[in-house]
Amino acid sequence: MKFRFEVCLSPGYFLSSTAMLRAHRLLILLSAGSLTTMAGGVFAPVLPEVVKQLHLDPALAGSLVSIHCLTIALFSAPLGILADRFGRLRVLVLSLLFYALFGVAGAQFSTFWLLLATRALLGVASGGIAAASMGLLASLYTEPARTQALAYATSTLALAGILFPLLGGWVGTMNWHYVFYLYAVGVPLALLALLILKEKQSQENKEKGLLFNGSQLAFLFKHYQTLHLLVAISISSAIMYGFLIYVPFYLKAILASNTFVNGVVLASTALGAAFVSALGTSRFIQKWGFETAIAFGFGLMATMFIAIAQFSQLIFILPAALIFGVGFGLVLPSLYAALANIAPAELRSTVLAAGTGSGFLGQFLSPLFLGPILSFFSFKFIFYAVACVALATGLLLLLLDAKNI
Repeated sequence: MKFRFEVCLSPGYFLSSTAMLRAHRLLILLSAGSLTTMAGGVFAPVLPEVVKQLHLDPALAGSLVSIHCLTIALFSAPLGILADRFGRLRVLVLSLLFYALFGVAGAQFSTFWLLLATRALLGVASGGIAAASMGLLASLYTEPARTQALAYATSTLALAGILFPLLGGWVGTMNWHYVFYLYAVGVPLALLALLILKEKQSQENKEKGLLFNGSQLAFLFKHYQTLHLLVAISISSAIMYGFLIYVPFYLKAILASNTFVNGVVLASTALGAAFVSALGTSRFIQKWGFETAIAFGFGLMATMFIAIAQFSQLIFILPAALIFGVGFGLVLPSLYAALANIAPAELRSTVLAAGTGSGFLGQFLSPLFLGPILSFFSFKFIFYAVACVALATGLLLLLLDAKNI
């Protein structure tokens, strides 16, 4: 098993034709998965310009950025069921095509409700992409290579969180309509998926004869282990989203920071998550186990939230943000890998899609819960409260699942 892990994923090995094919499959699946981040990432920078030129209500306009999080949360699990029942590749390709269609359609509308509808449908397509790509990714490898592959997925999403806003902002300087045409990348990715993933999918169906089992799925989702992991994914995503939203406000309040400084701090968080996900998470899990990796990651996130609340100088806040990202980079791939390990192969897309849905639900709910708190308390209070939630989540998982994950 160790040999297979090194051959499949280590960057310095001699690539045979089989290993090269696996590398191509991995690259396609990671690229497709990153489109869920692109859904909001390229659009957010041009939202002020959209509001200005289309004379939209600023109070409602924010939902154009967040609505896809809600529809991903609602539709990921149902589309995961379809992927497990009718074929993961089929759902992936159709979702990529609909992603391109609904994404580009946004450039043609000038009213709020039509734009909101296309953004919501873009989220539905993103949910199908997430469900199918994660299912295919998990089926491509066995442990410990599966954990490393899922860690690469987390790393890719973290880097995409940096690159896509930059891309959207740059394209938007020419014309905000052009940003919507970036979603057309779903079409070439769909064609590549058909060409390169088709052999793997047909072979998988032939050899394993995957059958959808509804009663087994119901039992799995009622099991406390599955529920604990899904709730933990939702909480970890909510904590990260809270960091991304409220730390820039805190920096503005104490440092009078500009957008560049805020971007540097958030980029350091994403780089920390990407670095540890790609290079450290799998090794940490192999040595200490899933439950320790998850608890330690939540502990780092909590500690850095508390630390940032004590700092008033960028030289201290920057490394704290980096370490916070390291904690998140330990937590999220560990949770997904643990979720994949408890799911049978024929239900893996569904279970991982439920994890994706839980994560985006946490992102959608995070400002709804934390925003009202800010009306009565300071940023520091929010940081302390979020830190307590992170610590409690890590400790509960450690205590409840240590013998079972």
